[in-house]
Amino acid sequence: MNKSIAILGCGWLGMPLAKRLLEEGYSVNGSTTSKDKLPILAEAGISPFQIDLKEQSIDGDLKAFLKGIETLIIAFPPKLQKNPDANFVSKMAYFVNELVQTGVKNIIYVSSTSVFEDMQKGPTGFRVITEDTQPDGTSKKARQLIEGENLLKDTTNFNTTILRFGGLIGRGRHPAKYLSGKKELKNAQAPVNLIHLEDCLAIMMLIITKERFGTIFHGVNPIHQSRKEYYQFKAEALDLEKPLFDNEAVSKGKVIYSRRLNTVLGFEFQKEI
Repeated sequence: MNKSIAILGCGWLGMPLAKRLLEEGYSVNGSTTSKDKLPILAEAGISPFQIDLKEQSIDGDLKAFLKGIETLIIAFPPKLQKNPDANFVSKMAYFVNELVQTGVKNIIYVSSTSVFEDMQKGPTGFRVITEDTQPDGTSKKARQLIEGENLLKDTTNFNTTILRFGGLIGRGRHPAKYLSGKKELKNAQAPVNLIHLEDCLAIMMLIITKERFGTIFHGVNPIHQSRKEYYQFKAEALDLEKPLFDNEAVSKGKVIYSRRLNTVLGFEFQKEI
C-alpha cells in the first residue's frame, strides 16, 4: 500500500491521527483553513496545505495536496450546528467533482450518527441502529450530512468508507462540562452514543492498515446509559455541578450499534467514556 496519506482537516481529530500515522511510518499531507496553523503542522512533521472548500471553488492548491496520494481522509467538521444555513452539499459536490480528476483511490469520510432520526421509546426499548440501517434524519443538518455521504458513496472513481462516529470525547473534551449546571434538559431517558478519541484513532488506523475501504462503519462505545444517569454521574466524577433533566417530557433517542468494527476489523473498545 502507498504510505502517503492526505488528511483534509487537521483539527481535533485529524491532527492526532496525522501524528499517529507519522509514528507508523506514513508520510502525511495535512490541510487547515487557517494560515496561522500551517507552521504548527510543519513542526509536527506534516506537510502543510491551506485548503478551504467553497460552494463553487476551492481555495488552495488541491492538486499539490493530493499529488501521489491514494488514500484521503476527510475529517473536517461541516459546522452545520453553528451555521445551519450553510450549503455543505454544494461544497461537497464541487469538491467531489475535483476529486475524480486526481489519483485518489480510497477515501475515509468521517460522518456522524446524527444522520439517523431520534424516536420515542417503543415497547421493546429505543430504536436500534446498525450499519445496515438507512439514514433517515429529517433535520436540515442531517439531510445535508446524508447527501454528503451519498455524493462520495455513489462516485465510482474511488472506494469510500463511511465512518459514522457518535459524540466525541477525550483530551479535555466532554459534553458533561457543557451540560454542567443546566436545568430542564430534554431527553432524560435517551441513550448516550459516545466514543473516546483514542478509540477513534485505533479504528481509523485499522481501516487504513487492513485496507477495509468501500464499506460503512459505526463508531460508538457499547455503553448506552440514559442521558440523565450518565451525565449526572460524570458531573459528579468531574467535580462539576450536576445537570438537571425534565423527567416528565417524552424522551427521543436511539441506540447505535457498531458490530462491524469487530466482525470486519477485529476491533474491541478500550477507552472508558
